[in-house]
Amino acid sequence: METLTLKEIAEKLGTACPVDAEITEISTDTRNLPENCLFLALRGKKFNGHDFVKQAIEAGAVAAVTDTQIENFPCLVVEDTGKALLAIANLYRKKFSVPVVAVTGSVGKTTTKELIACVLSERFNTLRTEANLNNEIGMPKTILQFTAEQEAMVLEMGMNHFGEIANMSRSAEPTIAVITNIGFSHVENLGSQEGIKKAKLEILEGMPENAPLITNADDLLLCKLKQELSRPVYTFSTKGNAADVTAEDIREENGVTTFSICSDGKKRLAVLPAIGEHNIQNALAAYLVGKLTGMEEQEILCGLASYQPVGMRQNIMEKNGQIIIADCYNASPDSMQAGLNVLSHYLTEGRKIAVLGDMLELGNMTEELHAKVGEMVSRAGIDAVFCYGEAAERIAEHAGNKIMKFCTTQPEILVEKLRETVQEGDVLLFKASHGMHLEEIIHELYGEE
Repeated sequence: METLTLKEIAEKLGTACPVDAEITEISTDTRNLPENCLFLALRGKKFNGHDFVKQAIEAGAVAAVTDTQIENFPCLVVEDTGKALLAIANLYRKKFSVPVVAVTGSVGKTTTKELIACVLSERFNTLRTEANLNNEIGMPKTILQFTAEQEAMVLEMGMNHFGEIANMSRSAEPTIAVITNIGFSHVENLGSQEGIKKAKLEILEGMPENAPLITNADDLLLCKLKQELSRPVYTFSTKGNAADVTAEDIREENGVTTFSICSDGKKRLAVLPAIGEHNIQNALAAYLVGKLTGMEEQEILCGLASYQPVGMRQNIMEKNGQIIIADCYNASPDSMQAGLNVLSHYLTEGRKIAVLGDMLELGNMTEELHAKVGEMVSRAGIDAVFCYGEAAERIAEHAGNKIMKFCTTQPEILVEKLRETVQEGDVLLFKASHGMHLEEIIHELYGEE
């Protein structure tokens, strides 16, 4: 972080400045208080940073941002410290005139963020959202990590409720936005897919009127945005729909996809170290970001080729003569379909086996959407499905009678049955919401997550 003065922070927050000081770090954790640090006391359901203000000041923090005055300590008193963090991040972001790419969507936003960062890094020193720091706390903290040596930011924006992405967008003031798709994630809180679309479009709230939006021409809820919005909208498609950039000549082999990127009447051969049509869509979004930031074709293609999956998202590995597709971070009907597509197209002489767990946060649509995944399984051309969890029983019920099916809510029983069943040459997809912890099943079976 570059230097801010406590005075300009106080002015941004509309509060009094208790001391004259320079700030080179904003911290919400008393365990990590470097020199010239401003401590920001957050309130949460299970914690209250205000309980640690005294400890923070005694440990060397020059002042604290609080929602109440702490006697005998220098405090910048505000109404809401969470909103203060977003405001400080906005103050800091305004000091830099660089490309700021904001990414959201129901499925694929993390992969798309990583692909965009890979592309931009071919030309720009690029800061990206790390891990799952994509909420109203993690995103501003990411902005505050930017340094004068860096030249671009890629920020992921997730949400559970209305207003969250709007708050993050106003803080980040993106110069480019990407919406990958509209699915069913968090439909429990947002009511419908139209509600999810409305929440995702909040990403435009902090953008200049002429700043471009990149989106998916294959998504029924997004494909008309080019006509509906007054700002520039750029689209991508893998299904032959009219779009600014499309993909053709798609070939998958050994975890690598080659395809032609088509735009402006030209074809460019791309190599992507991932498989699945959804990842091609993510790559096309990254291609458009590269073009909009003035990059050369070869730079963009090199960036796509350098991509590596992160975390528990579609890691493909070989163990005991079997191929494991580990995609245990999150799940929705859309990402289940994407995972099943990867499994069904994987070249193997063995069997294709899906290990599918519950999809969480679907509210009163839980049974309906798990049944929908079961119908996907029946059409996927796979050999077996192992269903893990109470809701996942609906998957088995609707998966048809032509494949082997097994259901359990007990992890040890799932492990035992898989050990009995799986053979050398088989390909296994592990897919569920993170709360089902399928990575622990993989660990029990193969000794690593």
